[in-house]
Amino acid sequence: MNLNIKKFLTKKNLIRAGFLLLFVLTVYLITCIFQVKSEHGINQVEGMYWQPEDSIDVVMMGTSHVHCGINTALLWEKYGIASYDYSGAEQPLWMTYFYLKELYKYQTPEVIVLDMYAPARFKEDYQYTWISENIYGMKFSLNKLEMLSVSVEPSKIPSYFPSFAVYHSRYDDLEVGDFSNFFWDGDKKEDFKGYTPYWNTRTQQRPEIFEERSDGLTEKSEKYLRKIISLTKKNNTRLVLIVTPYIITNEDMRAYNKITEIAAEEGITFINYCEYFDEIGIEFDGDFNDESHLNYWGSCKFTEFLGGFLASDDKIRDKRGEEGYESWDENVEIINEKLESYKNGTLEKLEY
Repeated sequence: MNLNIKKFLTKKNLIRAGFLLLFVLTVYLITCIFQVKSEHGINQVEGMYWQPEDSIDVVMMGTSHVHCGINTALLWEKYGIASYDYSGAEQPLWMTYFYLKELYKYQTPEVIVLDMYAPARFKEDYQYTWISENIYGMKFSLNKLEMLSVSVEPSKIPSYFPSFAVYHSRYDDLEVGDFSNFFWDGDKKEDFKGYTPYWNTRTQQRPEIFEERSDGLTEKSEKYLRKIISLTKKNNTRLVLIVTPYIITNEDMRAYNKITEIAAEEGITFINYCEYFDEIGIEFDGDFNDESHLNYWGSCKFTEFLGGFLASDDKIRDKRGEEGYESWDENVEIINEKLESYKNGTLEKLEY
């Protein structure tokens, strides 16, 4: 036996290796049990890592308007579009930029659909309300550290990183499901495509929009919007900016008017679907969960309308029936099962 190997295989070194292995295993188990679980961003990021490499043609990014308003199962069932809702609640554009960099490590989508609600509604340079949902699901990497550096004030970084160091606050919130998290079937993660519909119905007032000013985009938001545009061009990905249907305000329009100018300057598509309520068939007494989100039925109407636009792109092929895309069939079954559970009164509704 090699002399160096003999030196390593001493009792002392074996004990050290054993303790190191035990430490790594303990950290892993603590992370699995105590990590925050959320369908408002964490699950969307974690699920992305489980998708077959280079399988997703259309990736939707942005806020909860995306994962509550764009039905990936319907895009697959009606158009054969392999899509994924890769978004987080109230996600600012600087976090979206680093999400996009992370995505390109695993996927080469033909189209990125980016919802622009966040920069229109939230103006602070540091936004903490839903930041955990946008941080905890991403794997540790230099990219994640860079995201933290622009998303969190230096004095507050210990509150969010490293993730396992802040899990102690969940002691009183643990449930049985937390202890089975590290046994979560990889196939189930692959079948999840980010879509998490709302099932409530609340009547809304149709908005009246007349704002013409275009001064509603902050300097930081514009900076990262242009970085996103540059990154998609570098990767030969078509970028489509959208606004999903919601009860838009004139204050929001000040940002959308500016985004219209930037899109024209950069030669990219921007569609404000709040200008297409009638064409989509949106009903204000039946298609909204709240003033900001479509419910399941509204999301189906919007998705079908959006899908027609996406399917017109020659680069987007119908992948139904192709080997390697079985998880999208499973996703359809999962959403259909949720619909049946809703009809039976047994569905646990997602709350915002």
